[in-house]
Amino acid sequence: MNISASLNVFRLLTNPALCLPHSTIPTFNHLPLPISKAFPASEKGHRPDIRAIILDKDNCFARPKENVVYEAYHDKFQALKAAYPYSRLLIVSNSAGTNSDPSHADAALLEKNTGIPVLRHSTKKPGCGHEILSYFRNIPESGVTEPSQIAIVGDRLFTDVLMANMMGSWSVWVRDGVVEEKGLFTVIEKRLAGYLLKRGYSPLTPLSQFES
Repeated sequence: MNISASLNVFRLLTNPALCLPHSTIPTFNHLPLPISKAFPASEKGHRPDIRAIILDKDNCFARPKENVVYEAYHDKFQALKAAYPYSRLLIVSNSAGTNSDPSHADAALLEKNTGIPVLRHSTKKPGCGHEILSYFRNIPESGVTEPSQIAIVGDRLFTDVLMANMMGSWSVWVRDGVVEEKGLFTVIEKRLAGYLLKRGYSPLTPLSQFES
């Protein structure tokens, strides 16, 4: 059970836009590189200064419950790694690397198969933003000095996208994923996002310390 998601979803009652992504792509193969191309330019023509990327695993770049990159996404995954070296990529999953992963065996296997570090975190998304920021504070070579320099890529609005907005980071929603999700929460997420957009809601824009 994801207690973090169950609790944080109530934030939507007062701020529904927290679940809206800054960019939407059909699948991982559609992820633009550099990822800053996914986001709108400012009035001065500047795009976000994205220095690190957080990747969800299940149904983002891998089949659910598998710890290997989906074969059809192999080339895009390698291109992403070339564009963003080791210290600038981090996998944050709600399965591998959490307390649901005994001895973090899945996290270790995922790291071996992808060549990307996997965050070990006690709180599941969307509540582990502080653990992500703590990770990057200890990796100065990533160049990350503030949340607005991070982009989060994932297939869930109530976890990946909600976490990005709570952190003050950018989000890319992988709408279709590897396989079609028909779970109740997935259906609710998509219907709510569509309803909010029709009502004129828009995603929150992360601001750097120089823009605030």
